[in-house]
Amino acid sequence: MEKTISRKISEFAVNLRYDDLPDDVVHEVKRFLYDSIGCAYGGYHTKDVNILRDIYTDMGGKEEATLIGFGDKMPVVNATLVNSLMVRALDFNDIYWKEDPSHPSDLIPAALAAGEMVGASMKEVITAIVLAYEFEMRLCEFAVPGVRERKWHHATLTQFVSPIVAGKLLRLTPDQMVNAIGISGCHSHTIGCPTAGKLTMMKNTVDPMAVQAGVFAALMAQNGYSGTEAVFEGKEGFMDTFGPKWDEDKLVGNLGEKFKVLECSMKAFPTEALTHTHLTCTLKVIKENDIAYDQIESVTVRTIARACDILFDPHKYRPDSRETADHSLPYCLAAAIVDRQVTTATFSDEKMEDPHIWEVIDKIKGEASEEFERMFPAKQPSKVTIRTKDQKEYSAYLEYPKGDPREPMTMEDLEVKFNALSSSLLGSRQQVEMKDMIFNCHKISARDFMAGLVI
Repeated sequence: MEKTISRKISEFAVNLRYDDLPDDVVHEVKRFLYDSIGCAYGGYHTKDVNILRDIYTDMGGKEEATLIGFGDKMPVVNATLVNSLMVRALDFNDIYWKEDPSHPSDLIPAALAAGEMVGASMKEVITAIVLAYEFEMRLCEFAVPGVRERKWHHATLTQFVSPIVAGKLLRLTPDQMVNAIGISGCHSHTIGCPTAGKLTMMKNTVDPMAVQAGVFAALMAQNGYSGTEAVFEGKEGFMDTFGPKWDEDKLVGNLGEKFKVLECSMKAFPTEALTHTHLTCTLKVIKENDIAYDQIESVTVRTIARACDILFDPHKYRPDSRETADHSLPYCLAAAIVDRQVTTATFSDEKMEDPHIWEVIDKIKGEASEEFERMFPAKQPSKVTIRTKDQKEYSAYLEYPKGDPREPMTMEDLEVKFNALSSSLLGSRQQVEMKDMIFNCHKISARDFMAGLVI
């Protein structure tokens, strides 16, 4: 009898060992850990993170896992949500976009929290993180077109992966892992509205909630709870209910031959992923030609149709929250033109009231390109044309942004990003010590690692 999809996944996940991982895969996991911990420190002061922390602190409960930076200890399921939101809060963590987008590092806190709870080694945690990237990224290629094009959010995919990550650290058997996937996959699929129109705190929270749900599902399975095995291909399962056209080989074919984490991108800007090539293009044009914001008559951005739909809708021209602003290409480009950079400070309340940005923003228009659409997602093309008031035109064309595996972030780039995100919490000596701990974490336990992240 043919094995179900969830059983194929479970058997691979349970049997994968740290010693099976090539050195470059382990090193890349550490790079993503370093990037993600930096993002978490950047999210430390955000309102949404602190709302959840306050709720869970008031609840109390068993001290199983540590909050990054804060040092609070709480139940593993609760710590997973807060830590995942910390990584996600600034929209600065990693990105993989094929048929669907995703941020695989949202799942890293599931591995850290579960690993801490059971006293796992960081070698075990690294192995679980490899599984997080492997199946989150494979699921981004499973539906053709992706679930995002079917008006669902990519947290829908995370719902299937988070129990694998936590289950690996809980040392589930293949049968228990199948149950965990079936439990989590039966609920909490996420509609697309958190990233459509006017955005709220839920934009960054729905995926961490899916991560949290998977940890709970793994605990349920560990304690004997059963879940639907044919949750993918069965009657009224994922594939049946979400429509036709699935590439099963992309999900479970050639497992272990190479690892997807090597194909994931990092973010050079704290903004929605489809903005990045356009931002790079725009900064290239204005810096190389020394164009001041008050010289500009118009900015035309040629892009793929879905970027126009997501990033140029009417709400994006008058963002009134950080969540909407970092998904607004007009706002991001206007800020880049005015300040010649885009940083986390770009989305502060003060900066969002800068009159120079509002002077520029309505001059920016999107233009959908069928040619560019055909090139996506293998390439993320952008052509930015700036016309100045003296009727001169300047343009730039790029096919992928900084942080793409074809134009990777260097260790220097990562260090600059980490230090900028953590500067309000860590001194320069602490930043060096933190980097050293992360890149040598294979020598220590998950508990020691989490203790080392407390400021």
